[in-house]
Amino acid sequence: MPSSTSSSEPRAIFYSKLLVGISALLIVLFEFLSGYLLKHHSETYDRVSHQYAEAVKMRPATPGQPTSVLMVGNSLLLEGVDVNRLKELTSGQMHICPIFLEATGYYDWFYALQRLFREGARPQLVVLGVGVNSFLANSVREDYVPLMLFDMRDSLGVASALKMDRTATSNLLLAHSSVFWDTRTVLRTQIFRHAIPHYRELILLLKPQPSIPPPEQFQTIANSRLERLRELCESHGAKLVILVPPTPSSVDAVRQMTMAARRARVDTLVPIDPAALSVKYYQSDELHLNPEGAKLFTTALATFLPRSVDHEQAASPN
Repeated sequence: MPSSTSSSEPRAIFYSKLLVGISALLIVLFEFLSGYLLKHHSETYDRVSHQYAEAVKMRPATPGQPTSVLMVGNSLLLEGVDVNRLKELTSGQMHICPIFLEATGYYDWFYALQRLFREGARPQLVVLGVGVNSFLANSVREDYVPLMLFDMRDSLGVASALKMDRTATSNLLLAHSSVFWDTRTVLRTQIFRHAIPHYRELILLLKPQPSIPPPEQFQTIANSRLERLRELCESHGAKLVILVPPTPSSVDAVRQMTMAARRARVDTLVPIDPAALSVKYYQSDELHLNPEGAKLFTTALATFLPRSVDHEQAASPN
C-alpha cells in the first residue's frame, strides 16, 4: 500500500514552486508599475533627474564666460529661490545649475556631491543651502536620495557614517536598487496627503525641527562637516559656499554657523538677516518662505552671490 506521506511530497513541492513563482511575478509587477508611476507621474523625480543630468555636464568656465555654479539644497531653497529670476539677474556673471530635493541635509549632499564629482561634474563654485538644523542632523533621506543621488558605494558609506544596523543598511541598499522599495514611503505619503486635510502641517507639528545643540557641541559637529565638504570640493577644483536661508528661529543658529564656517575656512552667505523678516513673509507652516518672501530672498541672493564669485576669481590665478 503506497504511503500517504510519500504521495504528498510532490504536491507540497509543486505548491511551493507555485508560491515562489507567484511571488516573483508580483515583485516584477510591482517594480514595473513603480517605475512607470515614478517616471510619468512624479514631479520630484522629473525635476531632480533633469537637474542631476545637467549638473554632471558642468565644466569650468573659459575666460570671459560666466562662472559655473552648482547650487544644492532642500525645500528651503526650493520654496525660497526663484531660480529663473536668479538666473536672469546673474546671467552675465554666473551659470547656475540647481538641484533641490526636499528633506535633505548634510549626509545626503556630501555623498551626492562625491558621486557627482566621480561622474565628471566640475563646477567652479558649490553652494549648499539646507538650513542649520538639517546641516546638523544625523540622518539621510531614505527615498529618492538612494535611488537618484547615490550609487552603491555611497549607500554603504552613509550606512557606515551613521552607524546603521543591518536592517537599516539593507533598507538603504534596497532603496538604491529597487524603485518599488525606494518609493513605497512616497506612495503612502501621497495617499495620506489626499486623504487627510492639512497633512503637511500635521507632520510638521508631529515632527518639529530638532533643537540646536549647545555651542561647544554645535562647533564640534559643524567644524568637522564643513572641513570635509571644503576638502571634497577643493580636491575637484571647486570653492564651497554655505548659503543660510532664513527661518523664523534661525537668528542665533546663523551666528554660530558663521563662526564655525570661519574656523573651517568656508565662506557663508546670509543674504537676509532672519530677524529682518516678519511672519508675513512665511507660509502657514512658519518655516518656508511664501512668494513674497522668496522674491526678497532671491533678489538679495542675486546681489551677494556674485561677490563670492568675484572673490574666488581674484584669489585664483586661473
